[in-house]
Amino acid sequence: MRVEPAAARHRDSSALDPYRPWLMAAAIYNLVAGPAVVFAPTLYFRIVHIPPPNYLPLWQVVGMFVLVYSPGYWWASRDPVAHSHLVLIGLLGKILGPIGFAWSAWTGQLPMVFGVILITNDLVWWPAFITFVTKAARLSGGWRVYLLGG
Repeated sequence: MRVEPAAARHRDSSALDPYRPWLMAAAIYNLVAGPAVVFAPTLYFRIVHIPPPNYLPLWQVVGMFVLVYSPGYWWASRDPVAHSHLVLIGLLGKILGPIGFAWSAWTGQLPMVFGVILITNDLVWWPAFITFVTKAARLSGGWRVYLLGG
């Protein structure tokens, strides 16, 4: 199957323009939150009054992952059509993160209070990211084309 270039398919790319502020905000949030976890790894644990894990370097890796998303969101804020797949990847993380937490809380590996971080890391972004990705898929010619990279 031949997939034509994205620019040739997008009829009304301005439909994604309203999401630019959300994507810029996500870039800024990740630029701040990621290094905060890397350079102050016990801070969140102190805020929610739980003991930090004895494997802080793994928590710091989470901070690095958060930071890595920042340029992707920034690029998407500048050209939402060309970089919409980066937002899809971010959305996957924002869905899988809470699922992983739910499993960890359900199995007793993490206290429920740890999940407070999901509010700012994931949940507040869901409405904008879900509607953005849905519109991007529609502009691309449908989900099949979009998920194939179109």
